[in-house]
Amino acid sequence: MRASKLIVAAAALVMSYSVSAAHADEFPSKPVNVILPYPTGTGPDTVMRLVGDKLKGYWGQPVTIENKPGANYWSAVDAFKKGKPDGYTLFQTENWMIALQRHLFKKLPYDPDKDFSPVSPMFQANYFLTVAAGSPWKTVSDVISAAKAEDGQLTFGSSGVGGAMHMGAAKLQNATGIKLTHVPVKETPQIFVQIANGELSMAFGTASTAGPMLRGHKVKFIAIADKARNPNFPDVPTFAEAGGPADFVHKSWLALFAPQGTPKPIIDKINSDVTRALNEPDVKAKLASIGFTAWTSTPEELAGTLAEETRLMGEIAKSQNISLD
Repeated sequence: MRASKLIVAAAALVMSYSVSAAHADEFPSKPVNVILPYPTGTGPDTVMRLVGDKLKGYWGQPVTIENKPGANYWSAVDAFKKGKPDGYTLFQTENWMIALQRHLFKKLPYDPDKDFSPVSPMFQANYFLTVAAGSPWKTVSDVISAAKAEDGQLTFGSSGVGGAMHMGAAKLQNATGIKLTHVPVKETPQIFVQIANGELSMAFGTASTAGPMLRGHKVKFIAIADKARNPNFPDVPTFAEAGGPADFVHKSWLALFAPQGTPKPIIDKINSDVTRALNEPDVKAKLASIGFTAWTSTPEELAGTLAEETRLMGEIAKSQNISLD
C-alpha cells in the first residue's frame, strides 16, 4: 500500500512538472510586464529597457516596463503582488530592498521570502571610497588612522538612512571599529560637491554617481570595495591593497524576481533568455558605459547570494543601530 502511494505521488509530480514544462515551451504567449520601483531614466530602468528589447526579439512578445517609484519601493511591490505566478509579472529590485528592509522596519507590507521567487541576476555596481581630490589621504589606512584620531568627527555623506551609501560606511565602521558621523544629503550628486568643497569628509560612491566630479578632478577614489580591481579603474586598489580590511566588499546588485509559485521551467526559461541578453556585446558595452557590470547566474545561486546578503545586512544593521521605524 505504501509503495503504491509513493508511485502515485511520484507519477503526479512527474505529470505536474511535464505540464509546467509544456507551459514553459509555450511561454510567453502574451506581453510580459516588468515592475520597477525606480523612475524612468535611472540606471536600473535603462538596463531593464535594454534587456527588455532583447527579450522582445527572442520572444516575439512585448515586454512592458512599469515604473512605480517612491514610498520605500512599496507602491511597486503592491502592484507586483497583484500579479499571477505565471511568468507574466516580474519585479526588478536591488539587494537594499530585498535583503535589508526586513532589518530596518518592524513591519513590512510584503514578505521577502514568501512573496518573491528569484529568477535572474542582472548587474552589479561597485562602490569606491571617495574623498576630495586635494585630501592628504591616499589610502584606506590613512582614513582609518584619521578617523581614530578624530573619534567621530569625520563625516560621510549618503542619500539616506539604510541606503547603499549609508551601509557602505556602516560596513567600514563595523569592520574597523572607527566612528564616523552620518550626514544624509537629499540629492546624491550634491554629496560629491560637498566632499570637493570640504563640507563632507568622504562617501561611498559609484562610477555613475561620483563620475562627474571624478572626471572634473574634484574628488578621487582611494579604493574599490571589492576583492579585485575594476578593469575600468585599474589604478584604484582594493580595500585590502590600500591598507583596509581584508575581503571588504560593498556593491549594489539588481535582479529579477517572480511571484512565489511561478513554475520552475518558466523561471528557468526567463533566466536563460535574460542571461543571453546580458551577454550580448552591445548590452555589456552599455552597462560598462554607465558604471555597471553584467551579472549572470542561476536562480539557485541568486537565492544563495540573497540569503548571505540578508544575513550580513542584519548583522550590520543591528551592530550600527540602523532603523527606519
